[in-house]
Amino acid sequence: MFPALTGPREALTHALRVRLLCVNPVAFAAAFVRSFTGAKDERPPPFDASLLRVLVCPLSKKALRYDAQTNELINDELGIAYPVVHGIPNMIPQDARLIQKEVDAQ
Repeated sequence: MFPALTGPREALTHALRVRLLCVNPVAFAAAFVRSFTGAKDERPPPFDASLLRVLVCPLSKKALRYDAQTNELINDELGIAYPVVHGIPNMIPQDARLIQKEVDAQ
């Protein structure tokens, strides 16, 4: 996964990558891909909708739907929105936001 460590600079870079991976895997993945592609942060990559077949809410284990306007995965049952960062879903419950459920006016 990482190049061979040939000196102190490479060892420090490796240590920082490992620490970032442990703290925030989504940020690590975004930084890792960006460093090798040389891509600018112009437009985030699109979310791959085929992932919805295997992704479920980590809290309720129910299916999610993708909202392209907000770039989030929505759990309508709990009213939670998980952000999609650089095409990668951030499924950490603490990073999700609560959304208002539509209340039927009867």
